[in-house]
Amino acid sequence: MFAWARIKMETILNLPIENKIFYAVLVFSWTVYLWEAYLAYRQRRIYRLTMHVPQELGKIMDTDTFEKSRLYQLDKSNFSFWSGLYSETEGTLILLFGGIPFVWKVAGTVTARFGLGPEYEIFQSLSFLILATLFSAFTGLPWSIYNTFVIEEKHGFNQQTLGFFLKDAVKKFIVTQCILLPVTSLLLYIIKIGGDFFFIYAWLFTLAVSLVLVTIYADYIAPLFDKFTPLPEGELKEEIESMSKSISFPLTKVYVVEGSKRSSHSNAYFYGFFKNKRIVLFDTLLEDYSPLNKDGEPETDTLTEDKSKLKNKKQGCNNPEVLAVLGHELGHWKLGHTVKNIVISQMNSFLCFFLFAVLIGQKELFMAFGFYNSQPTLIGLMIIFQFIFSPYNEVLSFCLTVLSRRFEFQADSFARGMGRASELCSALIKLNKDNLGFPVADWLFSMWHYSHPPLLERLRALGSTKQD
Repeated sequence: MFAWARIKMETILNLPIENKIFYAVLVFSWTVYLWEAYLAYRQRRIYRLTMHVPQELGKIMDTDTFEKSRLYQLDKSNFSFWSGLYSETEGTLILLFGGIPFVWKVAGTVTARFGLGPEYEIFQSLSFLILATLFSAFTGLPWSIYNTFVIEEKHGFNQQTLGFFLKDAVKKFIVTQCILLPVTSLLLYIIKIGGDFFFIYAWLFTLAVSLVLVTIYADYIAPLFDKFTPLPEGELKEEIESMSKSISFPLTKVYVVEGSKRSSHSNAYFYGFFKNKRIVLFDTLLEDYSPLNKDGEPETDTLTEDKSKLKNKKQGCNNPEVLAVLGHELGHWKLGHTVKNIVISQMNSFLCFFLFAVLIGQKELFMAFGFYNSQPTLIGLMIIFQFIFSPYNEVLSFCLTVLSRRFEFQADSFARGMGRASELCSALIKLNKDNLGFPVADWLFSMWHYSHPPLLERLRALGSTKQD
């Protein structure tokens, strides 16, 4: 047996370098998948075995909501297992059967029909991108439909019709192409003409693109999909403006986005640079604006018990709770978390482009993925950023998750310093219920995946586990 193992090891060691690279990529990819599957299995055991509300959660979550959240998260976890297995298998088959060089060849055939030969590499690259994203869209569509119209529908979150969903998918694809294709063509052109220091120019270009997209997204891109309306004058707007002024947050506008036409999940965020900040609130976050509350109002008020039940099921947060949530979000800004994340992202981007410049001349990397006679720049970007950097990306992702949890605790502490600890506790409990978040997590799954601390940890840090 040991002799057989030694022979196999010698065979592997004697393989050409490109074969070693190829098999190393496959082995690492499946290792990561199996690790993720193991973590998900641990969490599914929590969903299956935790049948009753733990004693410490008794004052936070009722039995009915606890059971709904347990079943919802269990369905999501099972779906994630099968979709992840399909995705990993599809990716492996694409690599084993030369899917990437095949699509590149088809892209060359397409551009040749327009009289463009191999020397027009950028046009072939754009054709390759369109074909690859079309393939990804079509193979991912059934999974997306099942997730939306089976899982989300079953648990009461989906608000879309199939026609709206498909129209939205087509619109997203078109908008994505309108951004992706010109940005990619310019990036490839910069790499081609940039000389020895092209990685600096490529990094500066991607930095500029990211800043522009962040600036224009909510004003010009997001409104293509959702309706944004200014928050009407009133007590809530006045309180938001007053709170922003108290910490010198340069607020210019407050919007309510009609997120309820897609899902009953809720959210809030701010965006903008320098002295032009805007706050966006999902209508599902606001108790007074959520269409789900208006649709659920009783026709008569004859039964006090029924009204009480309805009140307990009411979605969203009241004004003090909304202000507490915004206090948390503004804490991210005041404590510099947004800037820190941008700096980390750009340092990582610069490092990746620098390493790309070091590795792009290695023809063995291209040969490992079936490119023996050419070394297209776009393919090099894909191979190096997606496959060669994958171990580094996994480590970085975990480190950013740990950092994100730290930032969340700090933002909670900031809101507490504003005197909104009680309201934030209440808001977190309500949002957890509205989104059917399951408050019990396996420690290893939580450590690896949760960019936000679990509910109980946040409540303890805020100094309360009791609902107002």
